[in-house]
Amino acid sequence: MRAPHIVWDWNGTLFDDISAVVDASNAAFGELGLPPLTVEEYREWYRIPVIDCYADRLGRVPSSEEWARMDEAFHLHYTTLRGSCGLTVGALELLASGRSQSLLSMYGHEELVPLVRSFGIDGHFRRVDGRDGTSGTTGKGQYLVRHLVALGDAVDPARTVLIGDVPDDAAAAAEAGVRAVLYTGGAGSRRGLSRIGVPVADTLAEAVSLAEELVA
Repeated sequence: MRAPHIVWDWNGTLFDDISAVVDASNAAFGELGLPPLTVEEYREWYRIPVIDCYADRLGRVPSSEEWARMDEAFHLHYTTLRGSCGLTVGALELLASGRSQSLLSMYGHEELVPLVRSFGIDGHFRRVDGRDGTSGTTGKGQYLVRHLVALGDAVDPARTVLIGDVPDDAAAAAEAGVRAVLYTGGAGSRRGLSRIGVPVADTLAEAVSLAEELVA
């Protein structure tokens, strides 16, 4: 049996940046006098769209000015902290295995590509795609559809599995007609991920094994 084609998510999956994301989020919270969250609390709090999460904490929808302040604070701190983040444990060995794989992220494409290249792993992917200027109207599911179309006949959607760290990854996979496995080391809590109805893994190696089982 042929192995699956794996579409990897980046932030929180291959790229172990959850601490930087939480620290940057806490900086954004501080702009409105909100107390910080721990990583565990953040995982329980986080969902897409993120503005709904902030509304929950504030008890109202943030104003445009408040949202802009928080967004600026987040990106300033995240960009500073990103340099201290590395690949998730086991990622390098899995990527170097020679399997068919690609990378799709909602991180900005112009920042994603050089960051991936800096780890020396860009040659392991058939394709690397990040978010472009259409993100306001295009969700990850449509990005995944475009990603698969660009990959062409070399990839069979029936044997494709997206590995990501949040429920939105599973929703994107369903929209694009592929399978999904969710990984607990990123922004999603195990409790939340387990409610989605797709396999959940605590390591990337386990995620790949589950992906292989899905298309066996």
